[in-house]
Amino acid sequence: MNVIDIMKRPAAYASGYENIPGEEQNRAKQLCWEYNRTAPKEQQKRREILQELLGTCHPMTGIEPDFHCDYGFNIHTHGLTVINYNCVILDTSPVNIGAGAFIAPGVCLACSGHAVDLGQRSQGIGTSAPITLEENVWIGANTTVCGGVTIGAGSVIGAGSVVTHDIPAGVIAAGVPCRVIRPITEKDKIRPEDILF
Repeated sequence: MNVIDIMKRPAAYASGYENIPGEEQNRAKQLCWEYNRTAPKEQQKRREILQELLGTCHPMTGIEPDFHCDYGFNIHTHGLTVINYNCVILDTSPVNIGAGAFIAPGVCLACSGHAVDLGQRSQGIGTSAPITLEENVWIGANTTVCGGVTIGAGSVIGAGSVVTHDIPAGVIAAGVPCRVIRPITEKDKIRPEDILF
């Protein structure tokens, strides 16, 4: 099994820096550079770059520049995906983004990490684990989601959170570290008469 095959598996792994597929990383950097230099009116060009960059790119995927990722081939969008300004996805493992995802400005989805042991860390040993956002997840601004995390369908992550463990479906969670605050209920609906347009 080669390095790319290992990276594409939905399983955690550890690796040395010398095994990083540099050519694939340079390809992603180039495509992100091109994407981030498109004009707002160049929507077709943006769609074409995303189709080339991402492993799976649903036609209803929209990403505002600046956007950065490690490889691109490990990012998969599965429906309407709205990614706002200054998002970083460190996709050393698969990142699956379910339909109806809203990702606010400044979010970081970080599959990758470093060895905790200082000797191993100084030798360039790193870790990686997949991230899954199930359907209809909203990630608040400046949130970090760490490797190995699944966020359940319909959940909302409050701004500025650091998500280190799985979050169940249908809840509001926030904080550092992120924890469940309460379930989402009918009381959270905006009343029709309060919708101005």
